[in-house]
Amino acid sequence: MTEAPRPGDYAPLRTLLFGYGLGGRVFHAPLLEADPRYSLDVIVTSDPARAQAAAKAYPGAAVVPSAEAALDLAADLDLAVISTPPATHASLGLAALRSGLHAVVDKPFAHSPQAARELMETAAAAGKVLSVFQNRRWDGDFLTLKGLLERGDLGTVTRFESRMESFKPAVAKAWKREAGTDDGGGILFDLGPHLVDQALQLFGPAKPAYAEVRSRREDGGPDDDVFVVLQHDSGVLSHLWMNSLSPRPGARFRVTGSKAAWTKRGADPQEAQLDAGMLPGDPGYGEEELADWGLLGTAASSAAVPTEAGRYQDFYAGLATAVLDGGALPVDPADSLRGLEIIRQIHAGI
Repeated sequence: MTEAPRPGDYAPLRTLLFGYGLGGRVFHAPLLEADPRYSLDVIVTSDPARAQAAAKAYPGAAVVPSAEAALDLAADLDLAVISTPPATHASLGLAALRSGLHAVVDKPFAHSPQAARELMETAAAAGKVLSVFQNRRWDGDFLTLKGLLERGDLGTVTRFESRMESFKPAVAKAWKREAGTDDGGGILFDLGPHLVDQALQLFGPAKPAYAEVRSRREDGGPDDDVFVVLQHDSGVLSHLWMNSLSPRPGARFRVTGSKAAWTKRGADPQEAQLDAGMLPGDPGYGEEELADWGLLGTAASSAAVPTEAGRYQDFYAGLATAVLDGGALPVDPADSLRGLEIIRQIHAGI
């Protein structure tokens, strides 16, 4: 875990947050607030109710209705965080970088690999830090699995199964109902960046070998039920499920090795905790109930493995180190580009 410097050792990074929906309100704003190396100075939302909520939650921030109004203030800012619908990620990222700001882009990195490459080239030319908020790298269950693999507790892994499933028959957000594949719409663009990124981080480069991409809702719309098989150069097969119409979700992870298997149910608690007002550093933050711990072993014998505490705060701790001290990026955008290329290959029919 990255250690924060003592107060007074730095000037806080003055931050502009684009968007105050779920991503901006639940993830970015609280994590920025919890790290003294940042100040949340400007929040952009055109929704009156969200603007009122943002002003109440962050009275020290200016709440403005448009990107243009926010970027007029860029001379007094250091960092832009983009948490808006996917079709806007590239354009807002480019505008922020060209205004002299470092940038964090929420997943998906962009709506196309070409747009992602343009963001990376623009950041390099401007000498600015660019990273992607792949927060699921700091889920407690994912960190636990990394530890099992590093210790060799599973032996040689042959199959990695990973699911993100929920039951949401109604689509509440208009842009999610209307956005097509070209705009980064659908569950493969929504959850695929998490699942693909985790698979690549664990088992290395891969190519899509098989996919099922379906829209199950009666009124149509973008894909909401997806199954993907990745063939890794390492020999591992990754089976990835994304579904928003699953009344009973399957296991979050099931990993099969030559010595043992590990099965994990339940979801990382950090999103729910942040939504309830808990912050990193609060007692119990990121910690999972014992009943949700995964099981490691064989059919004959297995034992519960304590789940590591999740650490979404490590993303912003790493970003501050990258900006202020020239340290490594918490997420290299080249990683997210590789995941985006896989998603586009799947949409193109592999």
